[in-house]
Amino acid sequence: MTYILGGWQSDFSHNWDRRGIDMAGAFAEVINEGMASAKLDPAEIDTGHVGNFVGDLFAGQGLLGGFFGLVDPVFDGLPTARHEAACASGSVAMLAATAEIEAGRYDLACVVGLEQMRNVPGQTAAENLGAAAWNGHEFGDAKFVWPRAFSDLADEYERRYGLDYAHLMRIAEINFGNAKHNPNSQTRAWKFTPESFTADDAANPVVEGRTRKMDCGQVTDGTAVVFLASPKRAAEYAAKRGIALDSLPRIAGWGHRSAPISYSQKIRNSRDDAYVFPQVRRAIVDARARAGIDLDAIDLIETHDCFTATEYMAIDHLGITAPGESWKAIEDGTIERGGALPINPSGGLIGTGHPVGATGIRMALDAFKQVTGTAGDYQVEGAKTVQTLNIGGSTTTTVSFIVDRAAA
Repeated sequence: MTYILGGWQSDFSHNWDRRGIDMAGAFAEVINEGMASAKLDPAEIDTGHVGNFVGDLFAGQGLLGGFFGLVDPVFDGLPTARHEAACASGSVAMLAATAEIEAGRYDLACVVGLEQMRNVPGQTAAENLGAAAWNGHEFGDAKFVWPRAFSDLADEYERRYGLDYAHLMRIAEINFGNAKHNPNSQTRAWKFTPESFTADDAANPVVEGRTRKMDCGQVTDGTAVVFLASPKRAAEYAAKRGIALDSLPRIAGWGHRSAPISYSQKIRNSRDDAYVFPQVRRAIVDARARAGIDLDAIDLIETHDCFTATEYMAIDHLGITAPGESWKAIEDGTIERGGALPINPSGGLIGTGHPVGATGIRMALDAFKQVTGTAGDYQVEGAKTVQTLNIGGSTTTTVSFIVDRAAA
């Protein structure tokens, strides 16, 4: 069992270049703000982990674990590591930290996710992010690799089950609407018209294939941090602060699966499966099995919505509907705030933003906020158990966590 002591998220609307901040500065900010929020001292941290996808390409910077030593002299000598799994980099960093804690190596881990993405032209950003596809083997005719890949996913749903674009647009509308309640979301001040969420070529232009502007998650500069603790350290932390151990959120279950990097190979492998991406389904089920729960115990979900088609896929893979019937949960309001099972009350990647290496950690932090009742204006009333679903590439890596409180 691993506990979450707290964390912090940067304002995803910020452009670091315009603020005069670089990756090292953003790294120091998130750790210092995170420690202040969780009421931790540098000397209490035993190990450090960093989730980051393409700092090397966007900023020419690797070896990000070395930034810990710049934050505070106490961190000189701290064991650190960087983890990369495309958009699931942050969740994989968390998995590594929990493994160390469960193995008894360390008792308190600082897990940072960060990505700088707004310091280059849009086409360059698209090319950098394309590193998570099978380079030289797929999507070579696409100007924007990932809008094309998830356009192909929408095509696959159309072939297998039928697909109404209005349902994808309702996903976007919900997530942008939720983001307006999140003070850290990238799009909270954006304005929309009734035509924004239609197939209007002026208000919602085509990016690639079926993918239009409003289908897309955001290119974002951002950071997030969580502090993970063993039961022993969590008990000490709780006692020092005069709170009950069972009031602290915990990671009750996890799932981690990988698939071939080739999108077309994934599709071929699932031809006889009810689910388009069987490994995504298995990661979801694994997390619940380890937590000893089923879907009925979950109060809300923070899921990957790099594109509306991704969330459409997630809805049926999460078991909210039967395969191919995600539209039912969209039409009946299940996934809305106040619905039977809200999805992305934070705004998700579409509304909140998607600094790639930070996304999985941001999801876990939002889960922490929800189960402690500290999510502010986007709080889901009575939330006790949250599932996250974080996907890297074309579901090449999938990680899911169950976050709850023993006292809940």
